[in-house]
Amino acid sequence: MIEIDFESLRVIGLTPYIAQQLLMLESHATATFPARIIEIQREWMLAHSGQSECRVRVLPSVEGSLAVGDWVLVEPRPNNEYWVSQCVEPVTQIARRKHEGARQLLVTNVDTALLLMGLDHDFNLRRMERYLAIVQAAQVMPVIVLTKLDIAEDVAEKLEQIKQRIPAQIPIVAVNALSENTVVTLAPWLNSGQTLVLLGSSGAGKSTLTNRLTSSAQITGAVRQDDSKGRHTTTARSLHQCTTGACIIDTPGLRSWSPDVDEESLDLAFDDIATLALSCRFRDCKHQDEPDCAVRDVIDADRLLNYQKLLREVRRSQQTALERIDERAKWKVLHKAAAIRSREKRGDY
Repeated sequence: MIEIDFESLRVIGLTPYIAQQLLMLESHATATFPARIIEIQREWMLAHSGQSECRVRVLPSVEGSLAVGDWVLVEPRPNNEYWVSQCVEPVTQIARRKHEGARQLLVTNVDTALLLMGLDHDFNLRRMERYLAIVQAAQVMPVIVLTKLDIAEDVAEKLEQIKQRIPAQIPIVAVNALSENTVVTLAPWLNSGQTLVLLGSSGAGKSTLTNRLTSSAQITGAVRQDDSKGRHTTTARSLHQCTTGACIIDTPGLRSWSPDVDEESLDLAFDDIATLALSCRFRDCKHQDEPDCAVRDVIDADRLLNYQKLLREVRRSQQTALERIDERAKWKVLHKAAAIRSREKRGDY
């Protein structure tokens, strides 16, 4: 039977539910022990047993791909080798869609997502709405963390902008990650046994915030003055222990972030639009030029455009390969017809 030291594993996020799932796994190796994946590199993974770390490889019998946050059983082998023999089904998964539609798993077993956005040139409400759609679809609690409070200008105006665009139930805090007060501000989400993930663009201050909340020493870097973009100082997702007893997963800034959601999940993130749409005259109202649209004149125009863009991405991600080919062929015909009409108007024959 697998032995679980709950107190030592709790510091890396073990919950009673996960402990129960670990106990239900069967292991034929006497020295097998539970651990959590805390870092993944191309050639190896790092697992933490609650007391020590070890590099591990994955047995071929383990189904699916692993992510930072997964709970596994590790089997020691001769020559100081450690192998992952089984994996617990994740409680939550945050994933994105690649350009070709393939799903990429980012992190698992997360309770809270801290969505970072700088109060400098990094301030981008469309991107924040995209982050919210993804974490809410994963049933992970979002908290918006506005960073660089110490150097920001027009803070009150930006806070008002985000409060007008973001649903009222989403917590919003503004911090200076270099200040000790940051730990106090984020204390409600840093309880022992909790797992958090930091999501945001490069230069938003994820590594700086990780250093403030933990005893780690993540490399941080300056941002470009003209656009506040960072230089990807974090190159891999990794889990760190917070001084409060929680643990936090730092992630690289993502250049592309297509939502891994369906239409129903997207409506949860844009519930104001979905609710108003019930009063539109037409059930399939696009909220553009249709008469008696209940959405168009009430919702912020840029928020509505962002919703429509995300909706197109969601529908595209759910298409089969043949459906994508058919759609591209349809648009080629439409573009060709438009080009012919344009030449006819100019008299070019």
